[in-house]
Amino acid sequence: MGRIVRTHDQGMRKPEVVVVTGASAGVGRAIAREFGAHGASVVLLARSRDGLEGARQDVERLGGRALPIQTDVSEDLQVEAAAEQAEREFGPIDLWINNAMVSVLSPALRMTAAEYRRVTEVTYLGYVHGTLAALRRMVPRDQGVILQIGSALAYRSIPLQSAYCGAKHAIQGFTESLRSELIHDRSRVRLTIVQLPAVNTPQFSWIKTRMPRHPQPVPPIFQPEVIARSVYWVAHHPRREFTIGLSAVQAILGDKFVPGLLDYYLAAVGYGAQQTHESVDPERPNNLYDPLPGDYGARGAFDDRAAEYSVQAWLNRHRGWLALAGLSLAALSPFFLKSRSPHS
Repeated sequence: MGRIVRTHDQGMRKPEVVVVTGASAGVGRAIAREFGAHGASVVLLARSRDGLEGARQDVERLGGRALPIQTDVSEDLQVEAAAEQAEREFGPIDLWINNAMVSVLSPALRMTAAEYRRVTEVTYLGYVHGTLAALRRMVPRDQGVILQIGSALAYRSIPLQSAYCGAKHAIQGFTESLRSELIHDRSRVRLTIVQLPAVNTPQFSWIKTRMPRHPQPVPPIFQPEVIARSVYWVAHHPRREFTIGLSAVQAILGDKFVPGLLDYYLAAVGYGAQQTHESVDPERPNNLYDPLPGDYGARGAFDDRAAEYSVQAWLNRHRGWLALAGLSLAALSPFFLKSRSPHS
């Protein structure tokens, strides 16, 4: 049975209304499916008409309601219009998930100013536009959740993705500043970030690249459904930030304690780790400015190397109970030791 939220009129109850940007493929598609499986009303925002139709069918097949709206999140007026349509057709938005992104795999010196601008407009400003559209509706009601899909790359940048890493750093700064403002205003609107590891999504088949070999996520790789399950959990359990995957935790901690060492390590391995052994045409079609035709689904081409589960994410979700169990064992240990003493 799906999660139900209470409305303001007469105590009636309704399925929660969830907006997902970048919902046509990859992590966004998996998140849309997860909420659909829990009976939510899911508003699907993306540029791809084919992908949106596939996502709509997925959500409805799994038991949810779906509203696909073709939207380029880099255009604030389009995002605002989508938010208006969402509330007009489904009612007040309970949860807004910012996820849309584009990237370019290229050394910085070979990037153009236009490419930096486009990645920033979608991957950073798209989050700003979505967040503000959600806040305009949630703050007056004094309720709602905004969830940012972040990345370990928000802390530890890697070579060949300077535009994308810069955008993820910007999301982190924007979100932390805004969170303080909401606390200052005593708002009950909740803001959280989920930091991702490498994920097996179709983006590696369509991002623009200037490298000689096919792009790939930096191993270890996780399936997008791993992310979607954690996102659903975090959406309903207050957390300031939630990191998925031991590799993401290691990257964040490594940048905190040994950033200089990581600079040299990534200089040595970062180029090769982001490419397979397969040659690729650098002029292949990409989705930087326009979506590619077709429905790409949630998963990419790396099923054989992608994990279906994250032990670290499970431990992260249950850290409170685990800490309580640890304290309980520590408190009881003197009694066990005394009972085993030969002098007792």
